[in-house]
Order: sequence, then structure tokens, then C-alpha cells
Amino acid sequence: MAAIAVWCVIKPLQVGFSTEFIGVTIQVSCTSIVAAYSVALVQERLAREAFLANYLLDIERAKSERLLANVLPEMVAHRLKDEPTTIADSFESATVLFADIVDFTQLAATLSSEELVTLLNAIFSTFDALAEKHGLEKIKTIGDAYMAVAGVPKPDTHHAQSAARMALELRTVITGFKRENGEPLCLRIGLHSGPVIAGVIGTKKFIYDLWGDTVNTASRMESHGIPGQIQVTEATQMLLGTEFMFSPPREIEVKGKGQMLVYSLLGPHEN
Repeated sequence: MAAIAVWCVIKPLQVGFSTEFIGVTIQVSCTSIVAAYSVALVQERLAREAFLANYLLDIERAKSERLLANVLPEMVAHRLKDEPTTIADSFESATVLFADIVDFTQLAATLSSEELVTLLNAIFSTFDALAEKHGLEKIKTIGDAYMAVAGVPKPDTHHAQSAARMALELRTVITGFKRENGEPLCLRIGLHSGPVIAGVIGTKKFIYDLWGDTVNTASRMESHGIPGQIQVTEATQMLLGTEFMFSPPREIEVKGKGQMLVYSLLGPHEN
């Protein structure tokens, strides 16, 4: 642009224009150059601001997606991001696991608040690792109880086997945590298999949860169970078949269900 302006000044001199006219031409040309340069600076500043805004937006979006992935199953988080509508799915067959620390109320009374939370965090972090190892989805913790499910949200024909293997490992790893007198902790664990409904509830604090009689029955298996044992329903025992060993069946009275036939899961079947 500067070269054009200079040419525009020299050319009039060659053809005999007056110096007054040339001065005006120079002034107009310089003003045009300054105006164009100012516009370019403004455009560059706006482009930088837009780039920074988009960069910061991408960072915040990535943070939100990571947070969502921490509270929801990955495939459910993607669905919620792509389709922000009600998410509710029915699963014909899944196995729900409940585990509860035996005599935890008495234990909690001997610990400070910080010690209590530290202990629970250590225990449930260990449980989380086992859930990931065996392909279960952690649903939630309720006090000192832990709830997980196999076969949801990704269907799995071997959901009962996955839940059983996790339950057996839970029973083992909990003994690594001791009471003040050195006595190891133990769990009551319950398993039941059947249909469930799973979905996301909440608008500010999302939670992925399960509903249905299968959930209630699995909870009853835990609460009516024997400390240190894994109590399973006949439905779960039939799915596990000969791959695992069980105690002889026994009948128990279950609140809201009446008499039920249950088994204690002992371990994998020895070939």
C-alpha cells in the first residue's frame, strides 16, 4: 500500500501537477495507510481474543466432560452430552451386588471423623479397583454399604460370573483392613440376578441409579446374610451353574418376599 501511495505522489510530479495538489495527495495517502493499519490491528486483536476465548472454552468443556465421566458410566456420559434428554434403559438380566461392613457402627464410634473418612476412602477405593477389574459398574455407596452391578450399562451374558468373582475378591481384600485390636474387618455380601431399570436422575448433581425388584432382593440378600459369607439367590446360583461351589441350599424368611431359597457362594469350582 505504501508503494502505491509513493507512486501516486511521483506520478503527478512527472505530469506537472502543482506542489499544493501533491501535498494534499500525500496527506490523503498517509491517512489511508494509517486507517488501514488500524483496521488490521483491530482485526488481529479480535482474532486473538476469539482464539483465547475458544481455547478457554475447550478447557472448561474438557473439565466438564471429565467430571461427568467420573460420576456416570462413560457410554452414558456420551449419550447425555449428545442427547440431553431423559436416559432410562431396561435390562432383561443383570446381577446386583451389595456389600456391607459388619459391625461398622461400633467401629465408627472408636474413630475420629478424619480416621473414619480415611478408612472408608481406602476401603471403597479398593472396591472400585475390583469393580473395574471385573467389569462391574459402581452405582453408589450408602454409609458403609457398597452397591455395584454387572451387565449394566453394557450388557454381558456372563454378568453373574463377573459379580461372583468380584464378591469373592471383596471378601478377601477386606481382611487387609483391621480394627484397633487387630481383628480383620469382614463383609456381608448379597447377590441377585434379574431385570433392572437404569437411568440418570438429577439436573445439577447427576446420579446413575438402578430400580426394580432385583435391586431390592439383592439388598435383602446382604442384610439377611451371614457375616463373612456371600449369600446368593437361586436365580444367581442357576446362572453360575457348575463354575462355582455353594453351600447346601437353605430357606430364609425375607422381609417383603416371604420364604426364599438361598445359597452361600464358597468359591470357584476346583477342576
